Amino acid sequence: MEQTGTDSIVAHIRALKEERDAVILAHNYQIPGVQDIADFVGDSLELSRVAAAQRVPVIVFCGVDFMAETAAILSPKKTVLLPAGDACCPMAEMITAGEVRLLRNRFPDAAVVCYVNTTADVKAESDICCTSANAVNVVESLDARQILFIPDRNLGRYVARFTKKEVLPWEGFCIVHDRFTAKEVTEARRMHPGAEVLVHPECRPEVIDLADHVFSTSGIIRHVGTGPAREYVIGTEVGILHRIHKLYPDRAAYPLARHAVCVNMKKTTLSTVLSSLERMEPRIQVDTAIAARARTAIERMLAV
Repeated sequence: MEQTGTDSIVAHIRALKEERDAVILAHNYQIPGVQDIADFVGDSLELSRVAAAQRVPVIVFCGVDFMAETAAILSPKKTVLLPAGDACCPMAEMITAGEVRLLRNRFPDAAVVCYVNTTADVKAESDICCTSANAVNVVESLDARQILFIPDRNLGRYVARFTKKEVLPWEGFCIVHDRFTAKEVTEARRMHPGAEVLVHPECRPEVIDLADHVFSTSGIIRHVGTGPAREYVIGTEVGILHRIHKLYPDRAAYPLARHAVCVNMKKTTLSTVLSSLERMEPRIQVDTAIAARARTAIERMLAV
């Protein structure tokens, strides 16, 4: 049978992956073809931990820049490639290391908790990192009564619901999750009356209030597989639906809104994966001093 163009690219990727002794990681929001070629699919921190555990010299991280940076921080002796070198996270760019230092000067008794969706520079200025899944536990683990939560205001406000500490969120946001509306949840319930509504904690408070459950991306995937319902409305980036349908073909999953597309996540294609393995670029490297300080914030989180 004659190979299609896609089949040929996939075959070349697999051959080069073996030649380079590489592992391919893909975030849950990547396009279906990239997820299918990956050795591991998951959320950003999951994949960085996988990267650190792999006994290979090359990591191809199909995601956005801060994810590849985190992998490089946790795997300093490995070559970390980001196939789409211009794939950034707008929320991560909504705060700088300098702004964190200004916050510390203004609130000297506060602890700085940074979402893993931040640059290495910002992680280096923070006391501890968190994910959307463990943010509440991280905040509760700290002695400080006042918490500077950066950069996501929606996740910060969600965390504030579950702690007596004063949470001061920075005014950053995810450009995908922040666009969901309460009206869209109401319409989704009308369209799918038997479905559970699952949303990400990066959503606005009014959207969270109308949902059945609030989970991280990994939590959403797990709940679809173990929850009581047969139908689910998913309030996060639409790329996750491909993985849900592959893992649980007997469950129906619908997007809360079709506009929930992260254009930066979609910059990675099979062609860019192939090109990065051919050229061994773009390579993500983090300054040694910054990486050491950022690693401390990540390791504090992992200890929690």
